[in-house]
Amino acid sequence: MPTYVFRCGRGCPDFAEQHSMATAPADTPCPSCSGQARRRIGAPALGVGNSTGMRVQDATRATADSPDVVRSPPGSRRRAPLTANPLHRKLPRP
Repeated sequence: MPTYVFRCGRGCPDFAEQHSMATAPADTPCPSCSGQARRRIGAPALGVGNSTGMRVQDATRATADSPDVVRSPPGSRRRAPLTANPLHRKLPRP
């Protein structure tokens, strides 16, 4: 359910309430002074959560933003010995 932030016109601190998108009110009573508080337009809370999927996504995003530093070149891989057979030259290369 979305969280909506409301601001009272009398200077009370902002407060948040959860409402379904279909029933989100434009005004609601302020819990401090019982005056009318208007709903504020705010940034959506995208990517907020503590599920396993969100942790994997955060870890993946972290590796894209700050990849591991390579401290030395990779070790040399031994190549297969080249053949001197002239018939092997006609074979397709990978």
